[in-house]
Amino acid sequence: MTPIPVIAIFDIGKTNKKFFLFDEQTNEIKQEYNKIPLTVDEDGVECDDLAALTEWIKSTVEKICQSPDVELKGINFSTYGASFVHIGEDGQPLTPLYNYLKEIPAEIINEFYRQYPEETNNVETASPSLGMLNSGLQLYWLKKTRPELFARIQYSLHFPQYLSYLFTGKAVSEPTSIGCHTRLWNFQKGHYHDWVKQEGIDRVLPEIASTGQLYSAELCGRKVDIGVGIHDSSSALASYLVREKEPFLLISTGTWSISLNPFTQDPLTQDELHNDCLNFLSIDGNPVKASRFFMGYEFNYQIDRINKFFGKPDKYYKTVPADPSIIQEIKDGKASNTFYPKYIAETPLVRSLYRGNDWKPEAFDSFEEAYHHLIWGLSLLQVASLKLAQGNSSIRKVFIDGGFVHNEVFMELLRHYLPDYELVFSDFPLGSAYGAALVLDASEKKMV
Repeated sequence: MTPIPVIAIFDIGKTNKKFFLFDEQTNEIKQEYNKIPLTVDEDGVECDDLAALTEWIKSTVEKICQSPDVELKGINFSTYGASFVHIGEDGQPLTPLYNYLKEIPAEIINEFYRQYPEETNNVETASPSLGMLNSGLQLYWLKKTRPELFARIQYSLHFPQYLSYLFTGKAVSEPTSIGCHTRLWNFQKGHYHDWVKQEGIDRVLPEIASTGQLYSAELCGRKVDIGVGIHDSSSALASYLVREKEPFLLISTGTWSISLNPFTQDPLTQDELHNDCLNFLSIDGNPVKASRFFMGYEFNYQIDRINKFFGKPDKYYKTVPADPSIIQEIKDGKASNTFYPKYIAETPLVRSLYRGNDWKPEAFDSFEEAYHHLIWGLSLLQVASLKLAQGNSSIRKVFIDGGFVHNEVFMELLRHYLPDYELVFSDFPLGSAYGAALVLDASEKKMV
């Protein structure tokens, strides 16, 4: 039997680490999910175990090489953003893979904004103030608090590019990673912000390669094309930009729900920035207006509370169908209690939607009622988040992908609250992996 030519995609989320094989027509032929236990950094803050993750990726590639059924042609990587791997002269990591929720000391943040005023810097870098989620501030924090370590950094690689580096030894930066609320990029001028050079941060940032750049590596006894990696939300968007000719909006759901609008040139306003709206860079290096909130993380926290109160197992909610009677009460505005999130940023928009200080599962008579009410609360914010990303544009076609497309209650409520929109719930919920595969495949075909 002739081996099937395949490309391998590693799609690394905060919760699930995923691996896929695609054939030459970009059809998925294999998938594997893996949960890797977390470790802690030097301050005891939980973070991904970079060594364990690296071992899993390398051993997975080795298994592909040993399989007589497939022939590995290429590898690419899609990962969450706002994360750096800092490597020394020996090419080895100097620090843990810091959690983007780790707190930067207030005095460091305040010192930065005294020198680079916050309101102006927010507009120029098209990002709200997000602490470590502004990953450029991680570099500033290391420089200020651990100058000896910072001096030893040869390169600071965005997470997707580090995974590519493991196979190629090529240290590069890449547009979608630079553009994901890093505070490094001046969106008005189209290059790194002045503060990056003024602080000497540019010393550790390698040259910028295009998202479609390929390098060759010797694997499986042959040359294999290795992509430079891509930020997962931008990768999810890429899978639609390649296929769709008409303007559209995309809601990419997961740990974060991110609403993306690649068809607007409107500059961000201060109000939008205050409501967690920002710009990304697309695979072509163009601005993408985005609005995001911590939907999946909030859902996991609240569903755990509901499970504990009603004595249900972790995944019980997956067996709960949409209940027409409860949904009708919600549509009629008769839903009891008021939802209030714990982990979603308390922006002006959130405060306008929700009142109170807490949300209690014990206020409901059943698991089903509490669960429906939780999804209702998240749906309200999803609709508002989408409209933020939409801005003044008249686009009415909306693609929705990711894990929440399997949630019947969520889909039903979105249809109710967005009656004038054409909602397309993707039956392929792994858009970020697919996008990385398409980018790799398109680049390989250009080289033929």
